[in-house]
Amino acid sequence: MKKGKFLSKFCRYLSHFFKKLFMFATMRRLLTRAVNRVLLSELFTPAMGIEAEIHTESRRKLVVGLGNPGMEGTRHSVGMAVLGALAARLGVADRWRGDKHVSGEVIVSEVQSSHVVLLRPRLLMNINGVSVAKAAGKYGVRPEDILLVHDDLDKPLGKISIKLGGSARGHNGVRSCVDCLQTDVMPRLRVGISRPTGNTSVERHVLGRFSSEERKVLDSVLDRSVDLLLSQLSQQDSQSPSSPAGDRQTAQKKDGELSASPAQDSAAAQSL
Repeated sequence: MKKGKFLSKFCRYLSHFFKKLFMFATMRRLLTRAVNRVLLSELFTPAMGIEAEIHTESRRKLVVGLGNPGMEGTRHSVGMAVLGALAARLGVADRWRGDKHVSGEVIVSEVQSSHVVLLRPRLLMNINGVSVAKAAGKYGVRPEDILLVHDDLDKPLGKISIKLGGSARGHNGVRSCVDCLQTDVMPRLRVGISRPTGNTSVERHVLGRFSSEERKVLDSVLDRSVDLLLSQLSQQDSQSPSSPAGDRQTAQKKDGELSASPAQDSAAAQSL
């Protein structure tokens, strides 16, 4: 009898706990959405100069490294690391400039015939979308031409893929972008960071820095990520991804994704 009462009381407690947890998550999401709306309420007037010049071109693209300002070396900000590697490959790494109108740092460059804007938001991950939406408005970039680069817990370190739009899959930075742009068509470069092991919490894992062993893998990841980004940016039809020139990586499209790993070590990349 006592055992039955205990189980009944425990079930009621568990039910109450999950209701509270659900309410907290819902309120947090609503609060974040409200902050997005408030920060986006300031109208932007395009400036003259290179921004106005870009608006005369037929094709503009925006590449965004999602992350947290001041935490560029953490797993959660690996998108910023990829963007830094891209800027270095393009020879424009010394051209970052702060832009208060978009709440971020930008570089305007070119890939083949396309003007490309690189953006590092200077807002917290949960409201990165505000910076992205402002930059899209300023430079006249369509949502389908915005390429988001972000970390992915569900992929092992060493694996990257292009996701052609769709849900945020629990990533707060992507969710903010979807909310602020009011569409989910933006393609994403997803960079695997693996899930935590042992008793390490997800929050501690994503906000932590890569270990010395992980950094050895990361160098290759950044290089291949830039290859894949340049391949995407050079395409005239963003809906038809193709492999980068030189067969530096193999690619396979599956379930709306383009997965990539080194051609000479694909098995190792899958197992990392």
